[in-house]
Amino acid sequence: MTVGIPRVAVLIPVRDAEATLSACLESLRRQALTRWECVLVDDGSRDGSAQLAAAAAAADPRFRVLRRPPRGIVAALNDGLRACRAPWVARMDADDLMHRERLARQLAALEADPTLAGVGCHVRLFPRTDLGEGIRAYEDWLNAVDGPEAVAREAFVECPIAHPTLVARRDTLLHHRWRDTPWPEDYDLVLRLLASGERLGVVPERLLSWRQGEGRLSRRDPRYGIDRFTACKAAFLAWGFLLETPEYILWGYGGTGRALRRALARLERHPTHIVELHPGRLGQTIHGAPVVGPEALATLPRRPIVASVSGRGPRAQIRARLASMGFVEGSDFVVAA
Repeated sequence: MTVGIPRVAVLIPVRDAEATLSACLESLRRQALTRWECVLVDDGSRDGSAQLAAAAAAADPRFRVLRRPPRGIVAALNDGLRACRAPWVARMDADDLMHRERLARQLAALEADPTLAGVGCHVRLFPRTDLGEGIRAYEDWLNAVDGPEAVAREAFVECPIAHPTLVARRDTLLHHRWRDTPWPEDYDLVLRLLASGERLGVVPERLLSWRQGEGRLSRRDPRYGIDRFTACKAAFLAWGFLLETPEYILWGYGGTGRALRRALARLERHPTHIVELHPGRLGQTIHGAPVVGPEALATLPRRPIVASVSGRGPRAQIRARLASMGFVEGSDFVVAA
């Protein structure tokens, strides 16, 4: 065991994770990088999690345990963050597993590029037998995000960094912290970091095995529902990309486009036109917005364009079409889902 000031603190909130915690901690013990500390925040567990955490701390001083009444994941993360001593903080959940090189590879990426405030990594979802087509498509999309430009480009499609893979500067996290919001705390944090000008990257290697299952908080808490992700996207678009104008052009009026329009309307942002390829919609007026084809963008007054469609293929086609017309992603248009 290497002693000295830890290079990275691993922050793990724990709530009733007796079945998975031992394997999680063993994957941390096996790290190639040995100068780490682990802050385990037991958030009022009613099973044997606290005892397992205490045993780990008794056997290895790099583990420290905070026990507290149940107050939820945001309070657990912020309490744990204050207890972290290392300059970098790595997130992990109590039911996930680290690749042996995870901490070494992510810290190497951060130290090689001082402009980065944090990095994620690619994931392997498991158990594989329980993965449906939709979650496999999400895994493919997430593992296609390969650097800061992709993180910024994909930020309104979905959270471009899986929260348990994030390694970030402790000072940056202390400044921004996690917040209790009506939507996911991880997506909220990533969008706030990007909105403040921080650069976030990704190590394009599968360095975390990310457990999926009905027991996960994201499956049980309504704050992680699709409607809450949409509300989060709309809020950050209204506070950022659409801050200077209540009017925009919406490309796409399928399910995702309709949902985003409704969420933006609640924030007093309304489309002046809707761009569609569906021949049955062309020429219609939807909520006061004429439906036009893409070619009409050349003659319309310049307004921010929000493209909201599902599927990586359609999004790539829209990006290519807008770029060919001289529109610049990030300043003239954003792509959402």
